[in-house]
Amino acid sequence: MTTASRVVAVLGPTNTGKTHYAIERMLAYRTGVMGFPLRLLAREVYDKIVKLRGPSVVALVTGEERIVPPRAQYWICTVEAMPEGMGTDFLAIDEIQLCADPERGHVFTDRLLRARGTRETLFLGADTMRGPISELISGVEFMRRERMSDLLYSGSKKISRMPPRSAIVGFSVDNVYAIAELIRRQKGGAAVVMGALSPRTRNAQVELYQNGEVDYLVATDAIGMGLNLDIDHVAFSSTVKFDGRRMRPLAPNELAQIAGRAGRGMSHGTFGVTGDARPLEEGVATAIMEHRFTPLKKLNWRSADLRFGTIDALIDSLEVGPTDPVLMKAREADDLMALKSLAQDSAMRDRAANAQSVRLLWDVCRIPDFRGISHAEHSSLLSGIYAYLHEGGVVPDDWFARQIRRIDRTDGDIDTLSKRLSFIRTWTYVAQRNGWLRDESHWRGETRAVEDRLSDALHMRLTQRFVDRRTSVLLRRLKQKEALLAEVNDNGEVTVEGEFVGKLEGFRFSPDKTAQGAEAKALKSASLQALAPQYHLRADRFYNAPDTEIDFTDQGGLMWGEHAVGKLVAGADPLSPMVEVFVDDTAGADVAQKVERRLQHFITRKIAALFEPLQNLQNDEALTGLARGFAFRMVESLGVLPRAAVQQEVKDLDQDARGALRKHGIRFGQFTIFMPLLLKPAPTRLRLVLWSLANGLQEFPEAPPPGLVTVPSAKDAPEGYDTMSGYRAAGERMIRIDMLERLADLLRAEDSRGGFEAKPDMLSITGMTLEQFADLMQGLGYRAEKGERVKVKAAPEAAAEAPADAAGDAPAEGEAVEAAAETPAEAPVEAPAETSADVAEAPAAADAEAAEAPAEAAADAPAADADAAEEMEVFFTFTWGRTQRGNSRGPRQGNREGGRQNAQGGNRREAGNREGGKGRGKPGGKPGGKGKGPRKDQGAKTYSARPPKKEKAIDPDNPFAAALMGLKQGD
Repeated sequence: MTTASRVVAVLGPTNTGKTHYAIERMLAYRTGVMGFPLRLLAREVYDKIVKLRGPSVVALVTGEERIVPPRAQYWICTVEAMPEGMGTDFLAIDEIQLCADPERGHVFTDRLLRARGTRETLFLGADTMRGPISELISGVEFMRRERMSDLLYSGSKKISRMPPRSAIVGFSVDNVYAIAELIRRQKGGAAVVMGALSPRTRNAQVELYQNGEVDYLVATDAIGMGLNLDIDHVAFSSTVKFDGRRMRPLAPNELAQIAGRAGRGMSHGTFGVTGDARPLEEGVATAIMEHRFTPLKKLNWRSADLRFGTIDALIDSLEVGPTDPVLMKAREADDLMALKSLAQDSAMRDRAANAQSVRLLWDVCRIPDFRGISHAEHSSLLSGIYAYLHEGGVVPDDWFARQIRRIDRTDGDIDTLSKRLSFIRTWTYVAQRNGWLRDESHWRGETRAVEDRLSDALHMRLTQRFVDRRTSVLLRRLKQKEALLAEVNDNGEVTVEGEFVGKLEGFRFSPDKTAQGAEAKALKSASLQALAPQYHLRADRFYNAPDTEIDFTDQGGLMWGEHAVGKLVAGADPLSPMVEVFVDDTAGADVAQKVERRLQHFITRKIAALFEPLQNLQNDEALTGLARGFAFRMVESLGVLPRAAVQQEVKDLDQDARGALRKHGIRFGQFTIFMPLLLKPAPTRLRLVLWSLANGLQEFPEAPPPGLVTVPSAKDAPEGYDTMSGYRAAGERMIRIDMLERLADLLRAEDSRGGFEAKPDMLSITGMTLEQFADLMQGLGYRAEKGERVKVKAAPEAAAEAPADAAGDAPAEGEAVEAAAETPAEAPVEAPAETSADVAEAPAAADAEAAEAPAEAAADAPAADADAAEEMEVFFTFTWGRTQRGNSRGPRQGNREGGRQNAQGGNRREAGNREGGKGRGKPGGKPGGKGKGPRKDQGAKTYSARPPKKEKAIDPDNPFAAALMGLKQGD
């Protein structure tokens, strides 16, 4: 398109003086207007021109601010707020490359195509715009400006090593606050600059930085748009941002726009990354330093030829596509989204029935959503404002006043004040619209006053939170080499200038929580003079301390009293862990080595004391062949080994080899091969720590409480935990392995094929209820069939005798648990002549006689009791099931212990375990004999105490059944 005025595109990188050049050109004319991308930048240029020409001739027009003196000659505006058709001599648009911005680009493109000064027009921006400008504007002149200083890439730096006069850039409010808080702790304080801040708050924060009260600035990418600050280094905390629709990486030209803030005038600058941001690729860094970027090909565009006849006509005109190949249709903006939303309301369509009403509706839809609320809520607010304007011509004063009163409060934290500032921006925008309020100047003053009060309060909160004035003063004193008096008392409390600043805990200095970051470092450096001799004195005292003052934790930590002085780490084998000490670097290598030697002595002696049987086994040179190999397996497994894991090795051991191993206290149980002495609480606790270290666990499982026969199964424990803790997982609970072997002794006497019930001794050993015992048995591989039957009442004579006979000498449940807890320490070393599972004999036949008492007593019960109500009892019948359920972590392996007993000679032999399956979840084998009948050395097996099965008819030949039938017939 052609124009009568001179059009010049002033292009180049940052720090080329483009904005300064444009100001000079505008002031050479009588009138002029300049458009800027940010309210903050517009305010900065406005203040600068006011100093040059005075406030009477300079106007400031933004969406939320309007200062228009009667004789205004120079207009400083945001691009969206630029008045049209003013006919000023000069016109300039800054950051013209924003034509490619997905959100606001169509506004800049519209100004590029249609905004002109009568005598001169300048477009200021990046060199990437050269191609589109030359294609869209005929006769345009190009002016290339070079950067006045060098810009160099310095790589990645930690925030703690960030040089003074640095700006750290984040792309969200939360990110900016987190960085500012970190800098406050480490560097003493930071100023905060964001686009959402009011100019008043932003200027106050910038002043903190510019006057040197803080050396660091934390900002959003708002600083990339021409804000001129004394920045030497720019660091990106991230190279991705949310653009309103999605997270996306920043393009090299966008990074350059922000990085270019480093180095003002002739001062060179650097840029880099920090935090979690990845280092820039070499090509990207080079492009930024050499200002070479991919030229823009397409600009966002939206039609400015709007039709206001109807709402639908307006929407259609806004959605017209471009005809020029350089232009592309902009994505749906917030104002168009609001218009479409309101158009769905039939009442709204009735109101907007003519061109004037549609134009008013469009003006209302262009109110920005400063509050960042939901689209539906913002549309509801717009609907209310439009209703007032359409029906009454203006927004009612009382309603408008109520909205402001809700916001006019300066209490609350940073987020609360920031939210109120965003809310007041909406009403400030409404107050700036001509004709929307009865007394516009009054309400503009009111909203401005509220914004100023909120801005001052926000600045105060930001300073309180992100600037530590005490630290700033302290750092200055340290820079001036002023000596600070530091002392350490007998309790390890460190004071600087008489103020408590931290404690010496063990061999590490812990600064006071109120003294963090730069202050903590400063105080720590001042404390080193007092700490240096204290480190050596403590190391000598620790080296000579008895073992009773040192202990290890369940997580492998090493404690000296209440202070951590080191931790265990994995060594060459489980019984030889290494030590890592917790000693400050400032203490020196001599102190660290002395602490390490003492801790290594402690843990070596602790292992030797608690695992003495295991070390004796390891050092027994008399063990040879298979016995020595098996001993190695026991040492490797820290004294507890599931039998299923070494099934074949056990079979291969002859009686001499087993006898040699038993002399060391090894017990060959039906389920587990273990050393009873190592099941005590102290060895168990240490075994779990050593096992966790050897397996590289991040979090070590804790040992079960001591003295309990069964404990709940640990659902999330690592595989093998139950064995290492001295238990075997079975169903919902784990049972201690020594008590499990005692239970196995009792189970061998039962008919596992025909079915059997739990005996009192079984429940007494486990300390479980019948329901819990049933779950345990299922976990061991048995099927448990639940049933109910009529409870048989004993005769009066038998009732007095039955409890004593049935219970025998069995202890109460609590006593059984305590007795079981002592078992590992008291368990005798077994003789070679054992049962097939190498365990003790089953209980005597007296238990069977006691079990018959209820049945015999029931047979003598008087017939009169049959009239009473029948009382039911629950029972379980257990049969070998070859399936297991419950704990899913341990190996699903069961041992099938076969064995027969010679009735004449009483000699017993071992038959090896037959694995029922390998791997997790596979069926297990059956413990006990083959289940073909009663053991011969127990005489004939009686079944009078076993409940009849429901599906079987009553046997008339059974004396107990005959008596019961007689009772029924008597009814």
